[in-house]
Amino acid sequence: MNSTSSLTHFDAQGQAHMVDVGAKAATHRIAVAKGRIEMLPATWGLIASGTAKKGDVLGIARIAGIQGAKKTSDLIPLCHPLALTRVAVDFEMIESPTPCVVCTVTAETVGPTGVEMEALTAVQVALLTIYDMCKAADRGMTISGVKLLEKQGGKSGHWVGET
Repeated sequence: MNSTSSLTHFDAQGQAHMVDVGAKAATHRIAVAKGRIEMLPATWGLIASGTAKKGDVLGIARIAGIQGAKKTSDLIPLCHPLALTRVAVDFEMIESPTPCVVCTVTAETVGPTGVEMEALTAVQVALLTIYDMCKAADRGMTISGVKLLEKQGGKSGHWVGET
């Protein structure tokens, strides 16, 4: 059996291609992804207090995450451009035991293909924006745990991963 046979972005000859979704039904599709950025306690304090030099870190990161979702097909070569109907970017400030910001993104569309890549891209871009805005105070921040939590819609139905 060809190892690429179960991968939809490869044809029978193993060549990369964009999947044809033209015959798939347009359904309401939702994806939820999350990730975290760990930092020094002082950096966490700057974000929590809103006193970072570059301004409202989480407000800017929220807009960046939304923009990242919208630009996903420009970044991922075989990803279809989607008409997103909703992108929600939420943050949770966790102070202990390790100071971090957890980002959760919900992306939605009505169409023939899912929004998992948009949700995952939005999380990464939001977390990278936090890094960019706070790197002068803490270059040792660590982004981790980026994963899909849930997807709904389409032929494969509802999927829930480990939280």
